[in-house]
Formats: sequence, structure tokens, C-alpha cells
Amino acid sequence: MKIENAVVLVTGANRGIGLEFTRQLLARGARKVYAGARNPASVTLAGVQALRLDVNDADDITAAAALAPDVTLVINNAGIAQPGGFLAQDSEEVARRIFETNFFAMLRMSKAFAPILKANGGGALLNVLSVASWVNRGDLAAYSASKAAAWSLTNSLRNELAAQKTQVLGLHMGYVDTDLAREMDGAKSTPEDIVTRALDGLESGLDEVLADDLTNYVKQGMTAARPIYLPQAS
Repeated sequence: MKIENAVVLVTGANRGIGLEFTRQLLARGARKVYAGARNPASVTLAGVQALRLDVNDADDITAAAALAPDVTLVINNAGIAQPGGFLAQDSEEVARRIFETNFFAMLRMSKAFAPILKANGGGALLNVLSVASWVNRGDLAAYSASKAAAWSLTNSLRNELAAQKTQVLGLHMGYVDTDLAREMDGAKSTPEDIVTRALDGLESGLDEVLADDLTNYVKQGMTAARPIYLPQAS
């Protein structure tokens, strides 16, 4: 999938990684970038087309598909997180809310735009996932579970959309220096670096991008004698 002359829709495009995607897409020569956000007025980057898009609102997604029939690349970036384990008092409520955005919204967007991508020659889906797709330590329990589900969704979509020649790329990374990870401790990548690696991988035809050292380390540890997703000896 080449970015030059592509028509792209980015969800959650008003800040963080989504905003960086829009910047770099324009720099790489995308013909049009639809910047989706709950409040279109929050999209202030010049050169993009702001689009009202609350990914938790099925009507908004239907309207976006009608307004953007020329899309060749969808970047499912919108996501939320909340600290806490599954034994917390409010864990069911938290899990439902997080899954609604991180899994079901990605599913709805993919279903709405798959026919559009097919009509426009196949194109691509880029799903923003996480190293938490593979490891759940309990501190971000519902978020990790939602990203594991989104990873599985991405793998299924890759197979289901192969016949229409739609590239499906999963982007995995650790903490990124954005509002979403502001309260999280630990090393953080820059949005610029993560998005550069994602778009380079997309243009190289990859199925999966591991965008930082931590993610590569965790992926390798999945097949260790004691896999990294199990408690490790202190």
C-alpha cells in the first residue's frame, strides 16, 4: 500500500498518535486525509478534512462511510484505557466501556469500510494495537484484554479480506508519549517514531509492525521455555 495519492481516514485524529498519523500522511503525499473526531472543531491541522466521528456511535460510522466513499486506507486508531485489575469493584463496567471503543468500534469501522476499500481496489486497514495484546499484568487488565481481542479481530480480518486484496496491518507498541499514557510510568516512545515505523511497514507490505524494542522483546519471549505472559521469577 503506497501512501502517495491515497485517501485516508484516521479515527481519533485530533490528538496523540492519530494527529501524528495525519501529519505524516500529508507529508508522504496522501491525496486526502479525513480526520475523524467526536468534535470536528478539535481538528485544527491544516490540509485535512475534519469529519464528525464518534466510533461508539453506529450512526456516526454509517454517516462517515457515506461521506467518504473514496477511502483507500482506514487507520483504526481511536482507543481508551483505564488502570485497574479484574477484581476491582467496577471491573465489569470498566471492561464493557473499554471493549466498546477498543474492540467493537474497530469491528464496526472495519465492517462499514470493507466494501468501500473493495470498491476502490482493495486498499488497507491499519489497526493500532499494543504490546498489551500479548501480556496482561493486571494493572491495565481490561485494556489488555480489549487489545488481545482487537489483535484476534485483526488476524481474522486479514484472512477474511484477503480475497478482495485488502492489506491488514497490526501495529504493536509499548507506552507512547501521549495523553493516553500520561499517568503511566516507564520508558515511552515518541508518536513520531511509532507512526514512521507503522507507515514504513504499511508501504513495505507488512502484516505486522513491532514498533519499539519492548514489543520485539515481548514477542520473542512468547515462545520462551516459560513464556513472558506468565509470571516470571523475581
